[in-house]
Amino acid sequence: MEGQYPKLIVFSQHGMSDGNYTMQVLAKKVSPPQSVIIAPYLGSLPSLIPDRFKFSIETHFAIEPLIQKVAHSAAQAFQDYPDIPARIIAKSLGGVIWVEVLSRHPEWWHRIESLVLLGSPIGGADLAKIIYSLGLRIGMAKHLRADRRYLAEKIAAVIPTLVVAGHIIGGWDLMVTVESTKFKHAHFVCLNGLSHPDLRTHPRVIQAIQEFWANPRVVLSTI
Repeated sequence: MEGQYPKLIVFSQHGMSDGNYTMQVLAKKVSPPQSVIIAPYLGSLPSLIPDRFKFSIETHFAIEPLIQKVAHSAAQAFQDYPDIPARIIAKSLGGVIWVEVLSRHPEWWHRIESLVLLGSPIGGADLAKIIYSLGLRIGMAKHLRADRRYLAEKIAAVIPTLVVAGHIIGGWDLMVTVESTKFKHAHFVCLNGLSHPDLRTHPRVIQAIQEFWANPRVVLSTI
């Protein structure tokens, strides 16, 4: 894209424990030419460490600083590129963060062509609910147990949204249940045989995103 002004912003957000490397790779594979990719790293490891080796401890604790970091990154991108649209891809916790960001910034909605959530427990993560019910009010569990469907449905009623879930056995991807990813107005794809980590890189995920982007993206009245 050197020497060319971008035609599209692609936000690509990693989830818990990850660095931003795999989501950068995913975004590059699905994005059209002349796209600028924004993939914030939510950890604090020094920049001298290559992206492919980074992980994030911060994603296990408070969610508010992560929301603020992603919102700041988005605000900067919209300021730098005021006349081009954006698309969002977000994995797991990254999707929860983006739902929070968008719910706080409806003034950005007209800039966003689509939202893609990969294994994001918008209805509340069952493992987090179990941890919380045991009296362990620790870390990200108290944030991920919350049901954010009411926020996501308001967004998906305006912004065309795709939900991609993985399924291994028993209705979950070994980390997140399929049902917790669903909400009204969103397109939905369940990929059997894919675990939670697979949703970052698997060719079937890439295909699902490309097909969603290639076809006319519309808001659904129901799931």
